[in-house]
Amino acid sequence: MQRREMLLTTGAAVLGLSAFPLSWVAAEDKRKPKILYFNKSSAMMFGKNWTHPVADRQGKPLAHSEKVLTELGGKNGFEVECSQDAAVLDDLGKYDLLAFYTNGMPFSGRQMQNVLDAVSAGKPCVGFHAASDNSARPAIDPFLAMLGGAFVVHGPEQKAGMRVTSPKFPGMEGLGDGFELFEEWYVQNNFAKDLHVILMQETKGMQSDWYRRPPYPATWARMHGKGRVFYTSMGHREDVWTSPIFQQVVLGGLAWALGRADADITPNIAQLFPHQN
Repeated sequence: MQRREMLLTTGAAVLGLSAFPLSWVAAEDKRKPKILYFNKSSAMMFGKNWTHPVADRQGKPLAHSEKVLTELGGKNGFEVECSQDAAVLDDLGKYDLLAFYTNGMPFSGRQMQNVLDAVSAGKPCVGFHAASDNSARPAIDPFLAMLGGAFVVHGPEQKAGMRVTSPKFPGMEGLGDGFELFEEWYVQNNFAKDLHVILMQETKGMQSDWYRRPPYPATWARMHGKGRVFYTSMGHREDVWTSPIFQQVVLGGLAWALGRADADITPNIAQLFPHQN
């Protein structure tokens, strides 16, 4: 495999980054797209409430992932509103895209239905890492069905590979066959049958019995009704959020979801991963 090792320094402007910044501002109205980043990631573990470090504000105005996404917006011409208050999901009309870093049950059934209805009607949605976590919810609920897959478990953080399975998708420029990254890798299942898989999780040589399975989808795109949906399992570690390749993948996913970049998202999961579910 012609693999690029992901560089985890902010100064490593490498690979396909010359393709960005993207033309986010619509020529007809010069209005910046407005993204809602709903970031509420906490769950009970061993009797204690645990929050993903990149989602934890720790008394600061913004959590690490919120700060990074907001800075990306400032550099690339889109606006990001960050919220950890589920009340923001009561009225979604002013947002051009909904982004989630969530686990557990951070919203009411009515609020979840608001999201599903908005996406089905055409509002794009992006999920990062923990958004597929089904803890405190059924194994597959309507939100996870919309997203396209469900978290099962993860092993120890370790270096592992991502293989590019859709090289023409926005954000894959210059990545070659794939790259390696030190990360917390999710094991997932209940994949939607219409996934267009962009990156797959390579499992050969990974530590923990959880990964003793064939490669499986890790980043994908699909349609939910009229809405474009993009998800990546990456995004647990702070240095992943600041890495240039992760940011490139995220910007490409946002560009496609917002309709600022096109891609062929013909379902390919059945051909690539015939036994995943």
